[in-house]
Amino acid sequence: MIGSRPPSIEQVVILGAGFDSRAYRLSPLAAIDIFEVDHPDTPVAKQDALKRVLSSAPKHVRFVPVNFEQNDLASLMKDAGYCESKPTLFLWEGITNYLTADAVDSTLRWCSNASAGSRLVFTYVHRDILTKPSAFVGSQSLFPSLERAGERFTFGIEPSQVPEYLAGRGHSLEVDIGAAEYRAIYYGARAHAMRGHEFYRVALARVGWRTA
Repeated sequence: MIGSRPPSIEQVVILGAGFDSRAYRLSPLAAIDIFEVDHPDTPVAKQDALKRVLSSAPKHVRFVPVNFEQNDLASLMKDAGYCESKPTLFLWEGITNYLTADAVDSTLRWCSNASAGSRLVFTYVHRDILTKPSAFVGSQSLFPSLERAGERFTFGIEPSQVPEYLAGRGHSLEVDIGAAEYRAIYYGARAHAMRGHEFYRVALARVGWRTA
């Protein structure tokens, strides 16, 4: 697979979809199945909101109520019509840092069963934000805000260990960049004046790839 062009993506799985609106506003996605996976309470609220804007949710969107800490993701996705033999794009944004290590592990292992050519884009936080948060600008106000919202960071990874971590779960890291880097990509010179959340990172991995 190295150096080859991946097959066209035939389905998208948005893990922790929340109120993500891509399936409703990006026309290329209208031709493929979209699986929006989230806590059982969220799809209900989202569908209520969609009814106020659309007559009904598009037929290519499938809502999958899941508790990542408790439910069997494999069986629920199969029941929803997910097909492992189709090249898939997995999007997992803003979620891993709120889960247990076991939940992250089991979800990544499930993703690894997808067809060759599948890709995973996910965010994670630098492990140091959990153990020495003062190393990052803005952390002194971040944690009180999380507490007020009833949330807290529970999982992080040391960036240098991400390739090995993913390989152990059936994936091959392709790109891993931090906040300063992705801000520079999108904001250019203006990114130099932006500070905060440097512990946040985004990674792209090849799914279901294992070394011999």
